[in-house]
Parts: sequence; C-alpha cells; structure tokens
Amino acid sequence: MINFRKLIKNFYHKTQLGKVLISPYMFYRDYIMSDTTYVKRSFKREMGYNINLNNPITLNEKMQWSKLYNDNTALHTQCADKYAVREHVASKIGQEYLVPLYFTTKDPAQIVPDNLPKTPCIIKTNHDSSGGIIIKNLHNVNWKKIQKSLKERMSKNYYYISKEQQYKDIVPRIIVEKLLLDKQGNVPNDYKIHCFNGNPEFIGVDIDRFSNHTNNLYNIKWELLPFIWSVKDDDKKPRLANGREIQKPKNLNKLLTLAKALSEDFIYSRIDFYVVDEEIYFGEITFHHGGGVAHFIPKEWDTYYGNILKIPLNRNILPKKMHPVTY
Repeated sequence: MINFRKLIKNFYHKTQLGKVLISPYMFYRDYIMSDTTYVKRSFKREMGYNINLNNPITLNEKMQWSKLYNDNTALHTQCADKYAVREHVASKIGQEYLVPLYFTTKDPAQIVPDNLPKTPCIIKTNHDSSGGIIIKNLHNVNWKKIQKSLKERMSKNYYYISKEQQYKDIVPRIIVEKLLLDKQGNVPNDYKIHCFNGNPEFIGVDIDRFSNHTNNLYNIKWELLPFIWSVKDDDKKPRLANGREIQKPKNLNKLLTLAKALSEDFIYSRIDFYVVDEEIYFGEITFHHGGGVAHFIPKEWDTYYGNILKIPLNRNILPKKMHPVTY
C-alpha cells in the first residue's frame, strides 16, 4: 500500500518544489491554526479517534488537555529548557546529580575543537526534543557540518511543531556536556520515571539508545509490565519494542525518591535519569511523553493509566497529590 503521508513528507523535506508548494500550509499550521484545532486534528490522525477535551479519559487525552490548559507556566518553561533546568534540579535534589557541563554558547560557529574538552562529550540544543551529537575524538570530525546542523536546530521553535507551550519562550542555546559512559565504555541505560500527580507510577528503560534501541516498562516494584508504549513510524508500526531483561537497579528507591521530589509541582511529568556504575545523573524533564500520541499496545492500558492520572477540569484548581507513596 502506498504511504501518501510519507511521500508528501519526503517531497517537502527533500525537494525545493515541495517546499514551495507545501510551505503555505505549514505557515497556516504553525502561525494561524489555533492550538486546540491543531491538537484535535493531529490527535485524530495519530491515534485514530476524536479527542474528548471536555472529559478526557485516556492518558494520551489527558496529556493533550494538559498541553492546552495547564503546562504553560514559567516553571514548565524552565524545566523544559535543558540548560535552565539545571538550576531547578540543583535546588530540588542537589547539583551532584547534574551531568558536568563543559561549554555553552548561542553561536554555532563557536563549536570548534578549541572550545571543547579532549574527553568524550555530547553536544545538544536546549530547546527541542532532538538527540545529541556524540564526540569521542576531536579529530576527523566535520565541524562545518555540525555547525550547520546546530544552526538549523537553533532557528526552530519547537512549540510551532508540537504546540507544547513550555517550549515557546525558551531562548535557544547550545550546551556541551560530559558523555556518560560506564566502565566498559558503553552509553548507560536511560531510566524514564513516569510520575502522576507527584508520584512515580511506572518506569521506562531505554536500552542501547544509539544502536538497537528498545524499551522495557516496569512498575515501581520492578515487575515487567505487559504492554509497550510507543509512537508509530510512517508505516504505522511502533518504533520501540521490549528488549533484553534489565536487572533491578540497586538504587531504585533512591531514583524513585528523586523523581518524586522533581515531579511534585506537576500533573504529569517524566523524570529521566542515567545510572552509570551506580552513580545517578539527571537527564531531563518531559511533560508529554511521545507528544501525547504514543500508542499503548494493548490499548486498554491507555484508559487504565488515564484513570489514575487526576486532572483539574476546573482549571482554576490544581490537583492535590492523590495517592502519596513513600519509599
């Protein structure tokens, strides 16, 4: 079957004619279409059913509701900013959990060997959801290509792509951090702790992120959960599947305690950590996992977790912590 959406996407991104013909629609989508209309249309396209914003039931619906009506405070913006969040994390749980920062700039032309460490590092932008550029050796690197890529990323406001309001007012910058590697020289697993109303509910583990990327989901007792939760690719197939079994971290209780502290101000948040030879490092805070259009397979788990997450349909009232847990 011909995938027309994929064809149009390639036509737009890979041809000059595509940009000319499709740009008017992109302008309408980004700057004229209301956030509510955009959310309704994109949700129907990605999830296959109409969203109910007046009485959201599923977890994905509630994330979209929160995207429109709740997640637009200065604190959301600070925590979505991969640079500014460092101050918030230091004040909440301590700066010892921050990945060492080597360099920061707003000018891609300054990303040159003289400004970077000789040890392995990762180059990121602070204002989007794209991955980083890994540098293990300063030699044999196409710095002009990296600068061009960073310039393109710096020019984009991720809000207009996703309608996630916390990204709208972030001032773009480039950050260079230490590349975390374990004793075997491997990139560590990424522990994503999904928190509802300030309490950890379940944990996603991203495995082999830069090679054969898979994802396992565990409850807070470290029991493997019987579903996957993944966005779908252009061929409507889940991008992620379960991977090899991961041993329960020795410091799991500490991870949950830290996640609880960082999530207490939010309705839903995903608190990410890396564990390197039992040392814990903060990764990022995310407010709409998968943009709020990740598919639960089987799909009934979307409703199951939607029933657990409490949102204030009276938008003047923030939710109380519904089921406090201690570790």
